[in-house]
Amino acid sequence: MGFLKIIASLALLLTLTVPGSSHAEKKPSKQNRGSHTVKREKQIRDIAKQQRVPVNLLKKNAAQAEERSATSRYSKKEKDLLARLVNAEAKGEPYQGKVAVAAVVLNRTEHKAFPHTVTGVIMEKKQFEPVSNGQINKPAAAESKKAVNEAIVSHETGKGKATEAIYFYNPDLTDSQWMRSLKVVKKIGNHTFAK
Repeated sequence: MGFLKIIASLALLLTLTVPGSSHAEKKPSKQNRGSHTVKREKQIRDIAKQQRVPVNLLKKNAAQAEERSATSRYSKKEKDLLARLVNAEAKGEPYQGKVAVAAVVLNRTEHKAFPHTVTGVIMEKKQFEPVSNGQINKPAAAESKKAVNEAIVSHETGKGKATEAIYFYNPDLTDSQWMRSLKVVKKIGNHTFAK
């Protein structure tokens, strides 16, 4: 077997078998996410030593496999819809603002007050202006697609979650007192993120 095939196979095996990883049959609780880090590091070093491959290369491949697995939970159609929403809602905003807008949708899928799918959250009536004004139908830019993938990986792996918010708004464009009464968790660019 070739060198890269060994690394790819080991990386995939490692990400599929590490207890507490996001690939276990049961998703770990948010409190326990990351508790496997020390054991995983030791497993990577052990496998690298046993197979005589560079540790850093094995780590990189394991991380890439984990990211691919995290993003595969969502269909291409859902990711495209989310990217189009991000593109319409966060056009002209910093990259991290685009990631945070995508994170709001993902956070809503786990909140009892919202539908439990990306499509359900986005298409829910009176939630996102681009749905009602047709801007959602425009293709997403590459940066919006990248932001969606980053938000998904962050959300699924629990690594560096973009925001805990379930709402966002531009304070210069809304006069909603209810929206302004929410607890602000972050401000990025022109958007305020709240819960």
